[in-house]
Amino acid sequence: MESDLFEHDHELFRDSVRSFVDKHVVPNLEKWDADRLIDRETWLAAGKQGLLGLSVPEQYGGPGELDYRFRVVIQSEIARVGASALQSGFSTNDDIVLNYLLRHATDEQKQRWLPGFVTGETIGAIAMSEPAAGSDLRGITTTAVRDGDHWVLNGSKTFITSGILADLVIVFAKTDPAAGSRGFSLFVVEDGTPGFSRGRKLDKVGLHAQDTAELFFEDVRVPKENVLGELGQGFGYLMQSLPLERLGIGIAAQVSAEAVMSWTLDYVKERTAFGKRIGEFQGMGFTLAELQTAVEVSRSYLDRCVREHNKGTLTAVDASKAKLWATELQGRVIDAGVQFHGGYGYMMEYPVAKAFIDARIQRIYGGTNEIMKEIIHRDLLKA
Repeated sequence: MESDLFEHDHELFRDSVRSFVDKHVVPNLEKWDADRLIDRETWLAAGKQGLLGLSVPEQYGGPGELDYRFRVVIQSEIARVGASALQSGFSTNDDIVLNYLLRHATDEQKQRWLPGFVTGETIGAIAMSEPAAGSDLRGITTTAVRDGDHWVLNGSKTFITSGILADLVIVFAKTDPAAGSRGFSLFVVEDGTPGFSRGRKLDKVGLHAQDTAELFFEDVRVPKENVLGELGQGFGYLMQSLPLERLGIGIAAQVSAEAVMSWTLDYVKERTAFGKRIGEFQGMGFTLAELQTAVEVSRSYLDRCVREHNKGTLTAVDASKAKLWATELQGRVIDAGVQFHGGYGYMMEYPVAKAFIDARIQRIYGGTNEIMKEIIHRDLLKA
């Protein structure tokens, strides 16, 4: 059963995205992995092609396109060629950092920061996780203390996506230790600010081309004009933005699972053993039948979530369900894909092997899947 999510305009847009992917992504995949970085030229090319900052309003240089289905098209086409690291970088910019700016920035801040998200000149990051605080963000120790017209930031962050290339970083910091959940605020730290430094480029299991870094803040003076939103509302802002972040992760998982199913089916139809195509063996065939059914059923739920997001009615619980289910399914599909490719599934020149190492983080970031279960569990007990 094919998805009915897309209309004619989305398919026309898909042609443009596919052209970009074939020209600028496919030829660079090996280089990006070797460099552990996606070059800025790719970001600029994506901006020129009209693939970035879709939700930026026209007055700030964007198309003002709020239909998230166009973002799904981008994710699908990038997944088709196994470029998970690029998918992660684009999603961080458009689904997370830009989402915060659109929700909470002043008009003056938007004038300063949003145009670059459309052209690809501005790469953003969000700094929440710390060495001793991941899913439990109330445990962060990074602080911001008022000093006249500035705030002085001190602390460190880790596992920061786009941490090396980021031109601006939204930093989650404690501003009032006695205020509980209302004691956290958001600050925008721009590249070149004294006291702001980047640590090592982290050596990850997968997503090698996606730069991930440690960030350090030592007496960083942030002007009051770079406070994002209201003081003390940082934790609430995180809760408001998490549904889109988790939907984005769920979509990434779904389209990855679809791509791996396609690669695996192509392989088992061509590879022969004992005189017949390996896809004809019943044991393998039954597994493929179960997984294909699960992928199609999963797509229906994810499509519904996209529609709910477009209407502004996607709940945090439903987004958590999407992230939990799709990322778990992604793992099952990719594991089977590696197995059915045999020895070739363990060779990095095959995209299924790269998908295997890239996908594992999906069940961790954006809130671990155990946290997703806890969110869903608490909602069930409300009744």
